[in-house]
Amino acid sequence: MPRSVNAVASRRRRKKVLKQAKGYFGRRKNVWTVAKNAVEKAMLYSYRDRRNKKRNFRALWIQRINAGARQHGMSYSQLMGQLNKADIQLNRKVLADLAMNHPEAFKAVVDKVK
Repeated sequence: MPRSVNAVASRRRRKKVLKQAKGYFGRRKNVWTVAKNAVEKAMLYSYRDRRNKKRNFRALWIQRINAGARQHGMSYSQLMGQLNKADIQLNRKVLADLAMNHPEAFKAVVDKVK
């Protein structure tokens, strides 16, 4: 009796990976073993960078808040400490947006905690 290999599932699995490798350069897009490695590496990068994006945005928000705070004679750490003490619960994303796009509202927040 011949050996059963389930070629249907194998082909489907390979087609799925090759479809993910669409747009890659050279043999990475059409050779199974090369494409498999390229797609696996790409998935690792995408997983890692979804987390790194959060770090990068937090750093950007802190820089913007610091720049806005220094225009009003405070440092970032002083501002955040005063906000916590005054029990004003604005997150960094909102504070950075105020500092960039609504300087008068940011000034009102800074004046409130001074």
